[in-house]
Amino acid sequence: MLSIKENKRIFTKAEAADLTGICPQHLESLARRRNLGFIARNAETAGSQADQRLFTFWDLAAVVTLLSPCGHESLAS
Repeated sequence: MLSIKENKRIFTKAEAADLTGICPQHLESLARRRNLGFIARNAETAGSQADQRLFTFWDLAAVVTLLSPCGHESLAS
């Protein structure tokens, strides 16, 4: 069960992985397939543009419903 006090909070991929128990790789894969979360584009740094996927509470609720926690070692990225 996922319980968050603030339903307007935005979570990074690493925070979402910690909260759900799903590794960042599986989380990213599911988010791409199911159009979950949104991509925030950071200002260009050193000539490359960094993208970061962010998740709302409702995105995390969908992730928890669709996937069970990963059994392998979770690597934060």
